[in-house]
Amino acid sequence: MGKLDTVTVNGPEGDVVDWDAVDWRQVEDDVRRLRHRIFTATQAGDLKKVRNLQKLMLRSRANALCSVRRVTEVNAGRKTAGVDGRVVLEAWEKAQMATWLQHGAPGWLPQPVKRVFIPKANGKQRGLGIPVIADRALQALTVGALEPEWEARFESRSYGFRPGRGCQDAMQAIFVTARGASCRRQWALDADLAAAFDQIDHSHLLDQLGTFPARGMITAWLTAGVMDRGRFAPTERGSPQGGLCAAEHNPPYEQRRVMRSAGRQGLVTAILGVDHCA
Repeated sequence: MGKLDTVTVNGPEGDVVDWDAVDWRQVEDDVRRLRHRIFTATQAGDLKKVRNLQKLMLRSRANALCSVRRVTEVNAGRKTAGVDGRVVLEAWEKAQMATWLQHGAPGWLPQPVKRVFIPKANGKQRGLGIPVIADRALQALTVGALEPEWEARFESRSYGFRPGRGCQDAMQAIFVTARGASCRRQWALDADLAAAFDQIDHSHLLDQLGTFPARGMITAWLTAGVMDRGRFAPTERGSPQGGLCAAEHNPPYEQRRVMRSAGRQGLVTAILGVDHCA
């Protein structure tokens, strides 16, 4: 399979998107191959190439199409509006949004998230922050460029907030590790990062992103604030749960930092629970 060129990724200049005629198999394959190139360049330590490929991903028509499809057709909250009351349901609206994304969302400033509360199993309530549909689409676009870089960096035995991984993988790793006759430390640390999303340090997070091309947009999302029953509250730290980038804000490097600070580098197994939005 050959490399993707700019025309393949971005589409012909001036071409109009016909949403109902999109070849989704081809579009998803284009995104997958570009993500793989970012992943491979990260593993090779070629940061300049990583950043160039991420810039290409951020202006990719295929990534824009997949991002709009994700937030308007796939996600459970696709009919949930943010503070602007807007949802995108019609094909022409989706095509228009994809073109807007591909061209860098000119003139856009992230909007505050809308605070809503849902019940938790323990009887308490979980506060969610619902971004407007435009911000959700932009976040999906950004995740497409950011995620493959960090997937190449994360430890092999971290399973939270990662694509294609889940509880079953963690359970399998625990079983395989603990069943051996030579296993010396048959114990597990069960820890919960209390109010993890509420306490995220913006400066630390942005430092981890380094020269990521969409760093400025992520900064704007973090500081966009919250609208709670008509009242605006600034967000000087933390990240509201509910947006597509929320999982990216609480990555496994934070879990690794917590484990090392506790002197537990040699753990046989570690189960780190984070209270988050499913």
